[in-house]
Amino acid sequence: MGREAASAFGRWFALLDCPVRPELTAVCDVNPAALEWFHQVPTVRHFDADHRVLVARADVDVVYVAVPHDHHEAIYVDAIRAGKDLLAEKPFGIDLASARRIRAEAARLGRFVRVSSEFPFLPGARRAFGLAASGELGRLIEIRAAFLHSSDLDPAKPISWKRQSAHCGEAGVMNDLGLHVAHIPLRLGWRPARLHASLQKIYRTRPDGRGGVAPCDTWDNAVLHSTVELAGEPVPMTLEMKRMAPTETNTWVFEALGTDRGVRYSTKEPKTLWTYRRDREQTWEKTDLGFDMAFRTITGAVFEPGFPDLLMQMWAAFLSERAGLLGGRFGCATPDEAVAQHELWAAALESQRDRSVVSL
Repeated sequence: MGREAASAFGRWFALLDCPVRPELTAVCDVNPAALEWFHQVPTVRHFDADHRVLVARADVDVVYVAVPHDHHEAIYVDAIRAGKDLLAEKPFGIDLASARRIRAEAARLGRFVRVSSEFPFLPGARRAFGLAASGELGRLIEIRAAFLHSSDLDPAKPISWKRQSAHCGEAGVMNDLGLHVAHIPLRLGWRPARLHASLQKIYRTRPDGRGGVAPCDTWDNAVLHSTVELAGEPVPMTLEMKRMAPTETNTWVFEALGTDRGVRYSTKEPKTLWTYRRDREQTWEKTDLGFDMAFRTITGAVFEPGFPDLLMQMWAAFLSERAGLLGGRFGCATPDEAVAQHELWAAALESQRDRSVVSL
């Protein structure tokens, strides 16, 4: 992800109305080979092996950190205490207690901190969010948000830190994929009052990459059936995070159905926004979307965005909001939202353990 950020900064001139221009000046990794790629980036002046050296540098204002979850708190807090603003990676600490400590330290020191979540910057996701926020849906009937992978269906896929609770966290797939799912519902104020979780551990071991096997002890799939109280009425909301969803490749889904209108968007059909309205007959309509981004670019409206475009839009939102110039555009996930998603995952673990419905 560091290389993705460097690539976004390298083509920053493609943005037409972003009020801030970043420059990548320093990179850090404990593996020297991982730093080699960055030698081709002309603005990089520092190649560090210790994050404490990087965050102490006077020519660094903002730090982006992408490391295993068990290192989040130590590195995030070191960056904050060094006077740096932070774009943190999800899940913002290995568990709820860690997330709360990071948030508290950022608030105490007055640092600007946000959390990475790219998919709300898609044109379809932005349109879906806008319609859901507009009040035009009427009384909400149901909500669904999901993020689905399928690569873990291969039992021969070697183990990685994301498949081990000691490094990923007890919440497993919820830590890994959850903020992608929860970001828009939380931004809309749709916070569950109650939830019941169905969690699955499907493959208990994986190849260790050295000819043996290693325990794979994280949750692979998670489905949370929750109830949101809106205007005094209960609304069912389903949140799905799956590493084993056949045929799905990084599929992000958001759907909200109301009595008057509804909206459905999935990266399975990245150009298509589905909407319906109540009439004598209910019909779904689809709109073909183009390159309609929050921050205008040189790319024409008839073209399609990809992940590098979303990442650049997210960075533009982060840097603009940091400068007080976001201007009503959709912003990155906040520390409060990151803590709120951890509260959901903690409740889900409790529900799974006790086979119960948990009140939040």
